Amino acid sequence: MCLSIRKYCLLLVYLSLSKVQSAPKKQSYSELRACNISDLADEIASYESVVKDIIDYVVSGPFKGYTYDELAKFVDTFGARPSGSEVLERSIDYMIQLTQAEEIHDIVTEELEVPHWVRGEEKIKMLEPRMKDMALLGLGRSASTPPEGITAEVIVFNNFSMLEAASIVDVKGKIVLYDPEFTTYGETVTYRSQGATKAAEKGAVASLIRSVAPFSINSPHTGSQTYGDNVPTAAITIEDADMIRRLQNRGVKVVLNIKMSSTFDTKISRNTIIDLKGTKDPEKHVIVSGHIDSWDVGQGAMDDGGGLFVSWAVPVILKRLNLRPRRTIKSIFWTAEELGLVGAYAYEERHRNNSHNINFIMESDEGTFAPLGLVVAGTPEARCIIAEILKLFESINASTLVESDSPGSDIAVIIKTGVPGASLHNANERYFWFHHTEGDTMNVESPEELDLGAAFWTAVAYIIADISVDIPR
Repeated sequence: MCLSIRKYCLLLVYLSLSKVQSAPKKQSYSELRACNISDLADEIASYESVVKDIIDYVVSGPFKGYTYDELAKFVDTFGARPSGSEVLERSIDYMIQLTQAEEIHDIVTEELEVPHWVRGEEKIKMLEPRMKDMALLGLGRSASTPPEGITAEVIVFNNFSMLEAASIVDVKGKIVLYDPEFTTYGETVTYRSQGATKAAEKGAVASLIRSVAPFSINSPHTGSQTYGDNVPTAAITIEDADMIRRLQNRGVKVVLNIKMSSTFDTKISRNTIIDLKGTKDPEKHVIVSGHIDSWDVGQGAMDDGGGLFVSWAVPVILKRLNLRPRRTIKSIFWTAEELGLVGAYAYEERHRNNSHNINFIMESDEGTFAPLGLVVAGTPEARCIIAEILKLFESINASTLVESDSPGSDIAVIIKTGVPGASLHNANERYFWFHHTEGDTMNVESPEELDLGAAFWTAVAYIIADISVDIPR
């Protein structure tokens, strides 16, 4: 059943959840000592040799460099893969063929309706106090300007409180620029997701944001946003936002001309699901996942090509090593994540009556840098079990458990129904340098770190899918 555009519009309310985690808290093993899993701990410890075999096979054996090479081939062939585009659908076909070449044929796709926003011409020029061409990236689903563009004075606000305190007379007819300092993505992204609507309510003719990032080399960052009143909205670079703020602080009038065009409709896309059937409880499953769509800038190598390919590698590696777990492992490639977690919502709705069979769900969507452990949502008992499993990865420094109510982006849709799950915790301090920019290319990826990530992801998924007990809810 396809997701209707009406339902899609409702999903935009949840856009601020995308790639935003609640404040995480690292859990030490001493904090988890209240759990009594002594018998299970011995069982988990017995997987030490399996973990070593998987790591050796991927990091220094026949699979060494394979994840990176296949990811590079994929992103160089298809580049950006926006929701609703033909190139996204061709990339889905390609991943199916790549999986079949590994003699894995238990693959299904599920159709759904997705948003299709196409960026047109985008230009921004400073007219006063001097002439300057500036870099610009429209935010997803932004309205277009008139053909001649919008020419108006800029008014800068550090935060929403300052906007709310301003009079309509001060804001009406102007371009609002938000320039909050980046703290965390979760805190700062609200200016991207809500800024246009709040500016429009004050009578602004357009809305700009200082790119939501801690670092820039004149690189604007795009992203999705919710919409009330439709005024054109876009991101400018950190450097240009800072310059405009300095000019305003000196009492200098800044006038910009913004020209933006775009189209919006809906198309049919697909979630892709690969099964490695379990040997004893095939009706129960452990999900590994990443999203296959990307923004229309860069190559989508980091967001989320890396997450896509470490999740693709799980059934491939296990099949090559002839490791079949007790439960089924499902590798899911979510579609249309960037414009509202649309694929995840469609999957949750379609499989709601069978969600009791999801034993654990995992997602990699905040980089595939060196793995450090997992960000885990679940009961204290569930976290105890995962913490015990993570002890097996101390040799690669990937034994940290971080607690969060909402890890990941797509999987948050399913975790909020009570399913335990986790996202990849990795050394991604530079993730938001390249996130949603032209800089999201293969140059961000490391073959060695992808190997470690694929090995870690595979071994963790295997153990969870194979141990004698279900992860408690």
